[in-house]
Amino acid sequence: MRPTRCPWAGNDPLYVAYHDEEWGVPLHDDARLFEMLTLEGAQAGLSWITVLRKRERYRERFAGFDPLRVARFDGRRIERLLGDPGIVRNRLKVASTVSNARALLEVRREFGSFDRYLWGFVDGVPRVNRFSRAAQVPAETELSRTVSRELRRRGFRFVGPTIVYAYMQAVGLVNDHLTTCFRHRQLAAR
Repeated sequence: MRPTRCPWAGNDPLYVAYHDEEWGVPLHDDARLFEMLTLEGAQAGLSWITVLRKRERYRERFAGFDPLRVARFDGRRIERLLGDPGIVRNRLKVASTVSNARALLEVRREFGSFDRYLWGFVDGVPRVNRFSRAAQVPAETELSRTVSRELRRRGFRFVGPTIVYAYMQAVGLVNDHLTTCFRHRQLAAR
């Protein structure tokens, strides 16, 4: 019997795997957190499946999302990236990845890790919501507005409250799997 999933997962195997294995699973690795922040920003105005299909190329072109390496990208490197159809070729989004890597390194210097800083917003414990219908899931919350404001204050870009909320869902700060979805209970029990 096929498990009940959040309706957005659809039938695309890549999307289903992302839903079942990644979305909402608490992440605590700075490179993975940086990757997801980059991809959520790249997704603005596009469908998430478009970005998922480009993720491997992003990993190749952005040094495995090692913030130390990405922070050193210069204008020539950005221009080369803008010529690659395997990523979202938006100058502001590509440049923000580099500036966000630099901002992340500053946060890391102050807090010891980006993970510690980010998870501090939820006291280290995922917020578990109990929505039964997709229409109940908000696009942003007071918490995402706070996190967005703090990230922007620290120099991050493409981190508006809606992008930040999607990011928080993706990296597990928030469990927004519907209560009818098999992953809700699994993740809430962690």
